[in-house]
Amino acid sequence: MAISLNELKSGLTVLLEGQVYAIANYHHVKPGKGAAFVRVALRNLKTSAITERTFKGDQVLDEAFVVEKKLQYLYRDNELFNFIDQENFEQVWIPEERLGENSKFLKDNLEVSAYFHQGEVLNINLPTFVELKVIYAEPGLKGDTAGAAFKSATLETQSKVNVPLFIKEGDVVKIDTRTGEYAGRK
Repeated sequence: MAISLNELKSGLTVLLEGQVYAIANYHHVKPGKGAAFVRVALRNLKTSAITERTFKGDQVLDEAFVVEKKLQYLYRDNELFNFIDQENFEQVWIPEERLGENSKFLKDNLEVSAYFHQGEVLNINLPTFVELKVIYAEPGLKGDTAGAAFKSATLETQSKVNVPLFIKEGDVVKIDTRTGEYAGRK
């Protein structure tokens, strides 16, 4: 379906040069001389890269129909991650390169939102915070606060994160999936 530039709004998904983009923001510009145009910031739904484009006032864009589904993470098999669709219980395999940094925070039975376009997974959204168990942490030395009072810890998903000195093996920590940083302890 074709969309005129007057119908643009943030969050709308469009198909441009074979890629699916979500409109991050847009700005109608009416210069003193010449025709009006629209400056649009687009976020590629596969790579999350932001690009800016300028469109003339008479151009139209093709709408991309993106479906959001709830998936539950099951397990990893080499470079593939196995999820199950919560509605129809079909298994969905997603390659590691498609997940990117999100793969570091996937633990068994974690529910995520996945975005599909024509049956292909574009990307997933993790919950804002996940709780993960610390499987290895260096012992913290009392009075060792000359620098930042953090140490490296390995989580149950094999990812590493900086945690405060008082965190020890077996603790469950809260991680902000947007930044990959320690956000608290359970």
